[in-house]
Amino acid sequence: MKIATSILNAENRIACIKELNNTTTDYIHIDVMDNKFVPNYQLPVTEVNELGKYTNIPFDIHLMVEDPKTFINNLTIKNTQCLTIHLEIDKDIDGLISYIKTLGIEVGIAIKPNTDIDLIDKYINQIDKVLIMSVEPGFGGQAFLESSIGRIKAIRNKRQDLIIEVDGGINDMTINKIKGLIDIAVVGSYITKNDDYQKAINNLKN
Repeated sequence: MKIATSILNAENRIACIKELNNTTTDYIHIDVMDNKFVPNYQLPVTEVNELGKYTNIPFDIHLMVEDPKTFINNLTIKNTQCLTIHLEIDKDIDGLISYIKTLGIEVGIAIKPNTDIDLIDKYINQIDKVLIMSVEPGFGGQAFLESSIGRIKAIRNKRQDLIIEVDGGINDMTINKIKGLIDIAVVGSYITKNDDYQKAINNLKN
């Protein structure tokens, strides 16, 4: 299992990234919100591009926005591992998947806690990853939803080699509920509010 550290709630994001450079985190998770798809506005593309200057750790970018293509077209950093769009947006999902692939970047689809997981079937063989939200997207620090466990298992049954990522409410206790079921855990406050980032990451992985 890999760890993607979310910097959403970090007090100083540049300092946070610099500290993460000295850890074994596998990805830096970037949450982008447009105050339309979710009721929050965070990390405009200009800030994401700036943050990319401070690390070579791959960026795992979660686009909680109604218009992903505008953001993608203005993204300049070279170390983007994956771009994840939401299943629930009213856009041409097939077209967006194809477009991201032309950029040589992995494609993920995120799904909210109350969205019917069967809606992902149409795209499941076109994508690299599914991001299962284990909280309602928009704000960090929420409690892990136990219903996510059944959703993880159901999506795994749909395609065995699909990368499954889970985001929301994960710490050193709740991670034990999903170990062995997922490939990537997105963890924010448990790491970035800890005095020792590496110790926190070790607690999650061990």
